[in-house]
Amino acid sequence: MAKSDRKKALRGRAGRMKGGRGSGRASAGQVRLWGRHAVEAALKNPDRQHFKLSATREGVASLDGELPEGFPVVYADVADLGRLVAKDAPHQGLVLECAPLENIFLDEVLSAEPNRPLLVLDQVTDPHNVGAILRSASAFNAAAIVTQDRHSPPEGGVIGKSASGALETVPWVRVVNLARALEDMAEAGYWRIGLAGEAKDTLAQALPAGPVALVLGAEGPGMRQNIGGHCDALAKLPISSAIESLNVSNAAAIALYAVATR
Repeated sequence: MAKSDRKKALRGRAGRMKGGRGSGRASAGQVRLWGRHAVEAALKNPDRQHFKLSATREGVASLDGELPEGFPVVYADVADLGRLVAKDAPHQGLVLECAPLENIFLDEVLSAEPNRPLLVLDQVTDPHNVGAILRSASAFNAAAIVTQDRHSPPEGGVIGKSASGALETVPWVRVVNLARALEDMAEAGYWRIGLAGEAKDTLAQALPAGPVALVLGAEGPGMRQNIGGHCDALAKLPISSAIESLNVSNAAAIALYAVATR
């Protein structure tokens, strides 16, 4: 359907949008996503349950593909949408209310394709970083990211926008005990490499030929000692001494590239 036809088809289903709280939070049991790539990917994801799209007419017209017949659309202006999202968030005229994705379990990932790397995040709590890591994971064909549920941000709009659609395509495994999850990865044949600036070997020197799980800690404190102790090797990225460290999302992208090109 052409964009102009899609706009006509949606006309008449609009309602008046109520003001939001400006926090970017959805109702209990729901997720609020915004931005064209995040919303478009969520709408195309058959595993997502969608509730309502609040949008400008220009935002709806920018979507790739048509909305299902009868999809609930509430038309609004830019200012109204701005009250639904995090402060100054670039919503691009699209805000989607949907259900969170179903849980994915580690054994489902470990029984998949072993040639695809795993990314393990230890206490990486910034949603912008997690979203950027999801985007890199998608770009370099990672099998999944794995986080500890208590020390990772909830699924939501900031992550969705930063991930640019990858939230819908990269499995995100949340575990109760990260050390135990690393043990399960070892039993499945994965070589666990923790990225640490103090390591002697570079990542290129530490990379094996088989399945790899890359473990990254939060900026500043890095990996916890117990998590580092569950790695088979520690490795560093060969960065210049002019800078102390890289942002964790940048480090993840470089490490994934190294795995892809070994």
